[in-house]
Amino acid sequence: MEYGIRPFEQLVALLKEDLSQQLNCQISLVELPENGDFILQSPRLPFSIYLYAATTPHHAAQQINAVHIDVDILQYHYPKVLARICTLSGKCKRLYARQTVVARVDKNISSQFLAEHHLQEVMPGKYRYGLYDNGELVSLAVFSGGRRNHEKPAPHRSFELIRFCHKSNYLVVGGLSKLLKAFYSDFKPGDIMSYCDLDWSQNSSLSQIGFELKGQIPSIKLLIQEGRRYTIHAEEQEIELRKQYPKSYIKYNLGSLKMVKYYE
Repeated sequence: MEYGIRPFEQLVALLKEDLSQQLNCQISLVELPENGDFILQSPRLPFSIYLYAATTPHHAAQQINAVHIDVDILQYHYPKVLARICTLSGKCKRLYARQTVVARVDKNISSQFLAEHHLQEVMPGKYRYGLYDNGELVSLAVFSGGRRNHEKPAPHRSFELIRFCHKSNYLVVGGLSKLLKAFYSDFKPGDIMSYCDLDWSQNSSLSQIGFELKGQIPSIKLLIQEGRRYTIHAEEQEIELRKQYPKSYIKYNLGSLKMVKYYE
């Protein structure tokens, strides 16, 4: 089904209906008339869902337990949005990491998995580890190459956990811990760093497996063009992109939390 051609209001109504059916509960819809945004709420949801029109800035940034979703994400990634909200609400197939087998994953399989199940841009990384259930890939972690941390003595190396996701509608309990253990066994990192997207979570679950909060990354300026997001690093870049995509518009995310797990 094509979602990108649907108006924002129709997609909001569809998400309300689908969540009500999937979670078997009543979802309330609140319209914010001053800007055309909406909020979905229910005791069955572990968070409020803020849904933003094209040029509306994110608000309620300080609210805990809120998810912030822009219209372009809803239009071009609707099935993944629905699946992720349902999973976070407990409506999913649960597996345990001990039931799975960990293995290295090649770039093509990793890219296909991320394109199908992850909301952010596909990143191939340098090292890819997956969990398999009866031969089926159900969880994936993508890591960067190692970098010297000059604040630490050699041979301390820092790696980044670039991407992590489960297959849609799945939750592998203990999955990330098992993937990190396999990665550590192969490369003995001094630390592993990752980012938590504040649009989706204000408290990173990474803290439950030994990651420490080391700072907050400010909001990022994004140019949106038909579902594609371009990060703006400089004014000259924005000018060129606007010339190339005259129907584009600018959004800002809420930033991210920087999390680090130390092994040394």
